[in-house]
Amino acid sequence: MRGKRFWIWSAVLLLFSFMSLAWAQVDSKDYTSPRMPAKMQEAITASLQDERHAQATMTAITPGERPGYLGIPGAPDPNVLLGLLWAIWVGWIFSTVGAFGGIMAGIGHITIFGLGPYAREFGRGNPVNSLLTDSIRVSNQWLVGFSALVSSINYYKMGRLALPLGACLAVGGIGGSWLIPELTAGKISLRAYVGWFGLIVWVLGFFLIYEMTPKGSAKKKEAKAAAQAFEKSVKEKTASADMGVKIVEGSQTLLVVATALALAGAAWINFVPGMKIIAYLFALSSIVLSYFIGQIRFTFYGVEFKFQAWIPVVGGVVIAAISSFLGIGGGFLYVPFLTSVAGLPMFVVAGTSALAVLVSMIVSVISFMVAKGVLVGWAFIGMELVGIVVGSMIGPRTSKYLPDKVLKLIFIVLAFYVGLRYTSTGFLGYSIVP
Repeated sequence: MRGKRFWIWSAVLLLFSFMSLAWAQVDSKDYTSPRMPAKMQEAITASLQDERHAQATMTAITPGERPGYLGIPGAPDPNVLLGLLWAIWVGWIFSTVGAFGGIMAGIGHITIFGLGPYAREFGRGNPVNSLLTDSIRVSNQWLVGFSALVSSINYYKMGRLALPLGACLAVGGIGGSWLIPELTAGKISLRAYVGWFGLIVWVLGFFLIYEMTPKGSAKKKEAKAAAQAFEKSVKEKTASADMGVKIVEGSQTLLVVATALALAGAAWINFVPGMKIIAYLFALSSIVLSYFIGQIRFTFYGVEFKFQAWIPVVGGVVIAAISSFLGIGGGFLYVPFLTSVAGLPMFVVAGTSALAVLVSMIVSVISFMVAKGVLVGWAFIGMELVGIVVGSMIGPRTSKYLPDKVLKLIFIVLAFYVGLRYTSTGFLGYSIVP
């Protein structure tokens, strides 16, 4: 009798175990982990309750597996040492040429660490996919913004940052990054023309090659003279911040006011519901005010440069608008503007571009993380930021030993890479390079 009861209770317990296992497959708690942020738990729960995304979510997440990125069971768990090394490269390349930090950070997070393909496993429209995609984007911006911060400080101390010029680009960049998309939403989509954009990047690359020829460089006498003077002083070990950028003419007060108005517009559109007209007025006022700043003149190693303040402000608006439409950083557009339009040597371009990128990254990160609550994996990003500091400290100190032409060649090679990436994506539907 006891033996019979034993087998009956064993069968009941076994059946209950199978039922528990079945229930676990539809219970969202088994697809989460204790270290997972609450917002990710909510996204997973929402996706499991939506019949359009439930199956993809249950396939992408493996209950019981070791928690990976953002605490998701079975998700990629990026190696922190590899992240440190890659971040050093990102910091070095951005701080050396003032561009391509976002592209390189994206290659790391999306391809090398596998976060991009993993996010796509959840399918388009899935709340988890959206949260992971935004997380990758903001992680890229954290790396670029931190590199821009360290680079700007270093270049300023070295006298290799044209502060008024960088500030003018930033004023336009702050407004353009949200004002143009806001006003044209649903009316135009530059994403449809990403292939043509890639071709334009190639054209920029060829144009910079032309500027390196004797005929092209003849039109950039000031930049050539300043570069030669700087290279000579480095060779003779007489280079100093005192010989660097010195402001000769320009209203700093009006520039500060214009920057404050641009920042006020960005803050209003992100944190104040309704009354968008106020944000528009702030942004447009900052752009109009730049016209009254007038001419700004500065010297670099005895060579004078001058520009009308409204020109880089408008340039910043256009660059930021294109960047926000395509979801990219603006560094590799700022650099050609600074070399070709402003006529600066590369030794000043990197720091000036970094300042413009820094301001736009601060606004963007705050918008994503505070206004929209986007998550980042701090354990991994923290180690990457250490690498960014190392790379960004090395960049400004090694770039002075590289000739102006070499710095341009580095930029040109990367420009062709980016051009190929966007051209193939736009015309073939996929990128033929990582």
